[in-house]
Amino acid sequence: MQIPMADFRTEKDSLGEVTVPANARYGAQTQRAKDNFSVSDYTFPAAFIAAHVRIKRAAARVNLGLGILDQTRHDAILKACDAILAGSFADQFPLDIYQTGSGTSTNMNVNEVVASVANDWVDASHRIHPNDHVNMSQSSNDTIPTSMHISAACELKNTLIPALQRFQRSLAAKAQAFDHVVKSGRTHLMDATPVRLGQEFAGYEHQVKEGIRRVEQAIDELLPVALGGTAVGTGINCPPTFAKDTIALIAQETGIAFRESENHFEAQGTKDGFVSAHGHLQTLAVSLLKIANDIRHLSSGPTSGLSEISLPSIQPGSSIMPGKVNPVMSEAMMMVSARVMGNQTTMVVGGQHSNFELNVMMPVMAHAMLESIQILSGVLDSFRVKCLDGIEANEARCKELLERNPAIATALNRTIGYDLGSKVAKKAAAEGRSVRDVVLELGLLSESQLDELLNVRNMTEPGIPG
Repeated sequence: MQIPMADFRTEKDSLGEVTVPANARYGAQTQRAKDNFSVSDYTFPAAFIAAHVRIKRAAARVNLGLGILDQTRHDAILKACDAILAGSFADQFPLDIYQTGSGTSTNMNVNEVVASVANDWVDASHRIHPNDHVNMSQSSNDTIPTSMHISAACELKNTLIPALQRFQRSLAAKAQAFDHVVKSGRTHLMDATPVRLGQEFAGYEHQVKEGIRRVEQAIDELLPVALGGTAVGTGINCPPTFAKDTIALIAQETGIAFRESENHFEAQGTKDGFVSAHGHLQTLAVSLLKIANDIRHLSSGPTSGLSEISLPSIQPGSSIMPGKVNPVMSEAMMMVSARVMGNQTTMVVGGQHSNFELNVMMPVMAHAMLESIQILSGVLDSFRVKCLDGIEANEARCKELLERNPAIATALNRTIGYDLGSKVAKKAAAEGRSVRDVVLELGLLSESQLDELLNVRNMTEPGIPG
């Protein structure tokens, strides 16, 4: 079906004429990129576009103060940026992340949309040009890496850390609630000396606490930004105070202490800090995978597994087996962890392609970072609400398995020695009997001595003889 030509308009750029949808707020360069890079459904996340628009807004304010942008254009640019930041024109940023490695296409997309919207409020004598006015004192090569840092740091601070804090509080509550439940510990997936279920959950809570600390370190990695280096790091066409003043405005608006990079050649020629920041997210993913996997195994059963805890039943687990319920939230968290680990590979490969004065894989790195933050934050809240808060301890099952655990013979080592203790443990395991029964049968200790030595609660307390 042919689309009427009235639905299009003609735009021009340095390469010539381009046909653009009549109602599009973007221009020729965006349309060329849209036509050239039809690769995937992945576009820049809203957080990235918002960060880029913040740069344009702050830049206009500083350029006005420097006397190189007039008041009329300044006011219109600010109104346009405010409208975009409020959620208008979200459909005007359609470009695929698989595009030019500098992100120039997306920088021009933002420049064109801001200029188009701003032109609604000016007359012909003050027409706003995407390059000359919106992009004034800037380059794609310093604004794109700056937006990468701003968007990631804001999402880490405002989305991921709060989700981690909520998750930590829930784990702490479970650690306290389960502190009285003594159970078998396990090393190498085999029975080991007793622990308390609360101690296991306290371990998970501390993992998350450390995760928060690492995410805060990730934010620190992102504080130096590239703005001010323009094309290659030399700052050509950028007034001396522009970067410092623009970054200060962004820091004030976001509440994050962004600062101009000490070395613009490092800031634009590499993405080392960005790779390092995502490395902390990979470590967090490892932690969450351990927690999800442990909870999945602790709840296994109900008749042929450990079944030391019960998870909330939130959906049927099988299309063929009636009554089956699966640890689906654990599995979701495990898949998120795997995806984040995959994104780290993207980040490492992307960081390696920092060629001379510019990294040329920034769009996919930006997307990988923001995706990791989004899915980690989402799964933390989903897992907490749908699984963690509803976990219950199966105390009878914990006691049953503990009483049959031959590893508690370890507590007898200092009294009867390792060799006799090993004999007791092996006999108990082979015959399916308790350590207490075997010791009494062999006449190694009295009942009163065993009462003291086999106090399983004492075995979980450091410094208490056992």
